[in-house]
Amino acid sequence: MNLTHRNPESPGAATVADRPEAGSLERATFAAGCFWGIEASFREIEGVVQTKVGYTGGTTPDPTYEQVCSDTTGHAEAVEVWFDPALVGYDELLRVFWTIHDPTTRNRQGWDLGSQYRSAIFFGDAEQERLAITSRDARQASLSRPIVTQIAPAPQFYDAEEYHQRYFEKHGGAVCATTLR
Repeated sequence: MNLTHRNPESPGAATVADRPEAGSLERATFAAGCFWGIEASFREIEGVVQTKVGYTGGTTPDPTYEQVCSDTTGHAEAVEVWFDPALVGYDELLRVFWTIHDPTTRNRQGWDLGSQYRSAIFFGDAEQERLAITSRDARQASLSRPIVTQIAPAPQFYDAEEYHQRYFEKHGGAVCATTLR
């Protein structure tokens, strides 16, 4: 498993040292609106070893927050979740994903508007893809509006700036639209 996701020559690029030991850990990548709330939700799950907020699914290499917020790079605000599958399954992460946002709104979560706030599951392998599709179909059965969540192969993930990492832990009491559910 390659744990380097950014170009090491890029400013602020993530390196293998920034990631958990490969061993038996797995990676999941989710986009569901404001990444602060999404990260906080996944950090509460036993078996989640590390989270990083960042940008994925776009065309601009190593984008900044300002570039992503311009809604011109194609990136989504996303969370990279490293987890121990002996303690928590990918299916449980998917269950949480479906409950922490509205997967029926295109390019919007609460007050946050733009393609950077889209709902997406970026899968790492065929099994994650299968589980994502199965969970989407099961969730759809309980909803009256169609799910618009993108399910796609995980592209390059760019870490967000340090001040975005563990934002709620650093700033307490903060709320973003995604956490209002």
